[in-house]
Amino acid sequence: MRDSYDPLLQKYRKTAYNIHPLLFNRWSPRSMSGEKMTEEELLPLFEAASFAPSSYNAQPWKFVYAKRDDADWNQFFSLLVEFNQNWVKNAAALILVISRETFEHNNKPSVTHSFDAGAAWMSLALEGTYRGYVVHGMQGFDYQKAKELLRIPEPYAVEAMIAIGKPAQKSALSNELQKIEVPSTRKPLQEIIHLGAF
Repeated sequence: MRDSYDPLLQKYRKTAYNIHPLLFNRWSPRSMSGEKMTEEELLPLFEAASFAPSSYNAQPWKFVYAKRDDADWNQFFSLLVEFNQNWVKNAAALILVISRETFEHNNKPSVTHSFDAGAAWMSLALEGTYRGYVVHGMQGFDYQKAKELLRIPEPYAVEAMIAIGKPAQKSALSNELQKIEVPSTRKPLQEIIHLGAF
């Protein structure tokens, strides 16, 4: 992992202030090699997610996953919209992120369960970036079908899906996808911060 800003990303991204290169260099490419990943390669990403902060330390997130060529892979893959299937076919793992809507200790509503699961996702994404993997979050799948097919019980909410894999050259993608395989830009700070009130 680079300890400085990636020159490729610097063509698309600018910072007003210096931040840690791991944060700057994280992005969501789609080009993956199709290589398998072992449990030893995947589990540290879940370990990183487990250290995310959460309200009352409830850790409401859970991850349901399938690895490439596992018996469950086709179920996960079938949930994706066609656009995502076009590139996810080369992923090594698919992960469904869910979060508990109530606290385990008193079964009362957890207002921040999605917020907390988002922190866990970011921790997982940063660990994957640090290790040189592609980690791409998605909403382009059938949420209701995921809940039914993967037997997600109440009171869990389906949050997102993640594709993970080893990186490949942009040329591994279709011509259409190659055109959008570039790091995204960021909104300037003035658009996302408000002092005192909105």
